[in-house]
Amino acid sequence: MSAKIRPYVSEDFPELYHVCLATGDAGNDASHLYHDWKLIGHVYAGPYAVLSPQTAFVVEDELGVGGYIVGPLDTHQFEKQMEVDWWPELRTHYADPEEPRDQWSPDQRMAHLIFHPPRTPKRIAEPYPAHLHINLLPRLQGRQIGRLLIRAWLERVAFIGAKAAHLGVGPRNERAVRFYQAFGFHEVERLPPPYDVIWFGISTQR
Repeated sequence: MSAKIRPYVSEDFPELYHVCLATGDAGNDASHLYHDWKLIGHVYAGPYAVLSPQTAFVVEDELGVGGYIVGPLDTHQFEKQMEVDWWPELRTHYADPEEPRDQWSPDQRMAHLIFHPPRTPKRIAEPYPAHLHINLLPRLQGRQIGRLLIRAWLERVAFIGAKAAHLGVGPRNERAVRFYQAFGFHEVERLPPPYDVIWFGISTQR
């Protein structure tokens, strides 16, 4: 099937949530993990589409939207904006979990992020101010589409003014780690559990 990359439009919003859920378990389908299927999208897709639509792209084929890339120009500014324009409304619909952390369900872990969103360390966000999230359904993987999406996004944020970008990926997602390394991202920092993240950086001047 042919696929095309195009700028995000507001009508794509529900599809971003579906793709986010379908890739939310280290790149695999996470729908069996969540009682509230929208929760993971509230954290990792929705705010980017609403607050930074100018730096969002989707990939579409005959079956519909099957992937996206999102990410703001300025991570610290974006985190401040979410505190004003994104998290407050969601906090009226969810409860901050109180049980011991090791007993939380996936829903509770996501709800905790709504009330206590992590802040990107300055040592990452200052040299690499933009950041991105990219997700592709299996039918679009292995076709160089991910590379094309990242190139489109890098060109866009570079045009707006970002000189470098970062992303975080869990070490368990080995396929994603290999993909980013092959694309040209370099490892900036690797944190062990409980953080369990590899920070990658890249220049937008390519």
